Amino acid sequence: MWWDERVSAQFRRNLQPTLTYWSVFFSFGLCIAFLGPTLLDLRCQTQSSLSQITWVFFSQQFCLLLGSCLGGVFKRTLSQSLFALFASSLAISLVFAIIPLCHNVVVLAVVMAVAGLAMGCIDTISNMQLVKIYQKDSAIFLQALHFFVGFGALLSPLIADPFLSDTNCILSNSTANSSSNLPHIRKSLVPHHPGNLSHYDLPMKGMVVTRVSYAFWIMALINLPVPIAVFFLLYKERMVPCLTGSSHPLLSADELAMETRPAEKDELPTTGQKPHGAGGHDDLFSCCQSKNFRGASYTYFAVHITGALVLFMTDGIVGEYSGFIYSYAVEEPLSVVHKVAGYLPSLFWGFITLGRLISIPVSYRMKPATMVFINVVGVLVTFLLLLIFSYSVVFLFVGTASLGLFLSSTFPSMLAYTEDILQYKGCATTVLVTGAGIGEMVLQLLVGSIIHDRGSYSFLVCGMIFGGLAFTFYLFLLFFHRMYPKPTSGLDDASPDKAAVTDDTGQYQR
Repeated sequence: MWWDERVSAQFRRNLQPTLTYWSVFFSFGLCIAFLGPTLLDLRCQTQSSLSQITWVFFSQQFCLLLGSCLGGVFKRTLSQSLFALFASSLAISLVFAIIPLCHNVVVLAVVMAVAGLAMGCIDTISNMQLVKIYQKDSAIFLQALHFFVGFGALLSPLIADPFLSDTNCILSNSTANSSSNLPHIRKSLVPHHPGNLSHYDLPMKGMVVTRVSYAFWIMALINLPVPIAVFFLLYKERMVPCLTGSSHPLLSADELAMETRPAEKDELPTTGQKPHGAGGHDDLFSCCQSKNFRGASYTYFAVHITGALVLFMTDGIVGEYSGFIYSYAVEEPLSVVHKVAGYLPSLFWGFITLGRLISIPVSYRMKPATMVFINVVGVLVTFLLLLIFSYSVVFLFVGTASLGLFLSSTFPSMLAYTEDILQYKGCATTVLVTGAGIGEMVLQLLVGSIIHDRGSYSFLVCGMIFGGLAFTFYLFLLFFHRMYPKPTSGLDDASPDKAAVTDDTGQYQR
């Protein structure tokens, strides 16, 4: 195997929980990408206007952000975390099954808000739990985790595509006039930004002929094994009421450390028993309590803030680029034909997924700090070249693929790096997940407004500015890392077992 025996042994010991968290993140990806392609059919199903249906986007994204903030509430014991993941993954399957029954846009928005809350909890809890299990070795497993969200995001549009309407799915007298514009409208829809589509006359009344319900029921079935997998982990951990008799709980992280270092069993530092050892994994509101700030240096806050700002920019770039690259390509000066431009978002997400797959072995050989540096510099250089060759359609495709590769591993690498700086104490996971979610929502709305006012060329200028800010914030993070106080534990910092005992909760505390 391309990793060493110690990491391999860790993976074997934690095989079931690791695979479970990966599968739950597949649910996250499956749910995050289906809305765009199916939104026109959902507009027909709810018989709403384009501007009304795009609020469904907003309800999902806003509640995803809210769920990310609140996800840390369920971290205090393994039981709470797993029950939250079980409820969230089951809720996603139920949402897929219920969507075909929503014939009112407000009801649909509420259902998508529930999906957003579930996705936010999954995002925060899965990242937290993998960091808790592997700590200093978490980078490689976080890369794999985020590969699964990319895989799910690629799969759901493929499932939906055969069931999307080729003609207007509301039959009326104006159907024939608007049917030819459907592919263009579908590719141009982004969260709460129908852009310049308001002049298209799409009927709101008539007979609905969409078949998109089958796509959602298929996705509900595909997702169903995920909550079942979480339930099996609950059962193995003897956390299911009335079913706790015969199975044996998995070892805690402290027990695993003692098992691998029996000679030092009595020499472990007592600081590992302090109740605040899990302080790195609170919800956002608990993180903001004044009791968590006592005795903290300014670099403690600076690391959290700069790390979150880097992800605010990079995840914001992912959201705005995937949302507006099609609209940019079909307008002057490129004027790419609609069908060809439609491949750009798929190319972008495809290379994000490919990059996450490549990053799994790379992250074992390369430090997270180095990977983030390569990512932010790559994003900045790619936008610079896109601006220089802004009249080249070929380079637009090359640049889109390059941007997907560089952005692919930024989040998991930054999470691993920041948690390592803070010695897995603080609020890094929650703050970073929240910062990334805010960036994805805010920058998409901001860029949409700027494009509407200033024209399509501002799309690349905004990307260049955001990339430059991400690089600047990363330099600040490196500076504050140098200033941050080093750990004073008697154990060797490079010891593979040190990380397992610094967090008193381990992975499997009840």
